This record gives sequence, structure tokens and C-alpha cells, in this order.
Amino acid sequence: MTDHDPAALLTEAEAAKLLKFTPRFLQARRVRGDGPAYVSVSSRAVRYRRSDLVAWIEERVRSSTSDSGKDMS
Repeated sequence: MTDHDPAALLTEAEAAKLLKFTPRFLQARRVRGDGPAYVSVSSRAVRYRRSDLVAWIEERVRSSTSDSGKDMS
């Protein structure tokens, strides 16, 4: 796997660094259920696919401050 492999599994610390957040941010988002998709390898090991992190970022792209991101159709 290369550094840019979309299926690459990243540790919590690597995912946080990629997103420019702290690992605690990702932990809180997992608890709330509104963070990026993750892989539960075991009860203590969480991994993130690079493609899921990119998808989560793309879901949050907005064109204005009044854009809630929810489809109003």
C-alpha cells in the first residue's frame, strides 16, 4: 500500500493528523456518531480508511454560511 492508497488503514493518530484534528476529536465524534466511518479491529483498536476520511470531508463542503448541507428537495 502506498501513502495515498484509498483503502489504506490509518491509526487514529494518523487519521487525526491527516484531518488536522486531535485524536480526542475523533474519539468524541465516534461517541456522537457523526464522525468519519471507521473500522473496529478490536475493542481497543480503531482504524480509518483514507477513502472514508476523504468522503467525510467532502460531505462537509459548503458554498456559504447559510448552506446547511441538507438537501431541501
